[in-house]
Amino acid sequence: MRAFALMLLLVASPAAAYLAGAADPPRTIDIVGTDDMKYSVTTITAKRGETIRIRLAAKGVLPKVAMAHNFVLLKIGTDILKLLQEGAPHRATDFIAPASMSHVIAKTALAGPGETVQVTFKVPEKPGKYPYLCTFAGHYQAGMKGTLIVK
Repeated sequence: MRAFALMLLLVASPAAAYLAGAADPPRTIDIVGTDDMKYSVTTITAKRGETIRIRLAAKGVLPKVAMAHNFVLLKIGTDILKLLQEGAPHRATDFIAPASMSHVIAKTALAGPGETVQVTFKVPEKPGKYPYLCTFAGHYQAGMKGTLIVK
């Protein structure tokens, strides 16, 4: 009975999980979006294949229908202005046209004041600078954008 209890303790420990090959928890990057249409973090550096979690908190006073934020990571070379133009009438899909989803690596839903959204994803294997942005109307143009640098 004692040996069984010791075995349970070992199996339930973080060290046992590591030894059993469990993946490391994702690195979390907290970003705040405010009514000034800017991200608090505009550059993220990551390793190829790393798993990261983006947690976006929306702060502000305007109602969600008038001011909401999301995080959308795009493939290198995406025509951002075309993606935004085509997505403008697609509120139900967070202002991303269904045909444009092939350009999206990771995205959150839109968050209104006081809400937090998140997405966990594996960083692309190809090194480079990947753009991220908010797809709510006018936010990208106002500067709500950033770069994921993959090394």
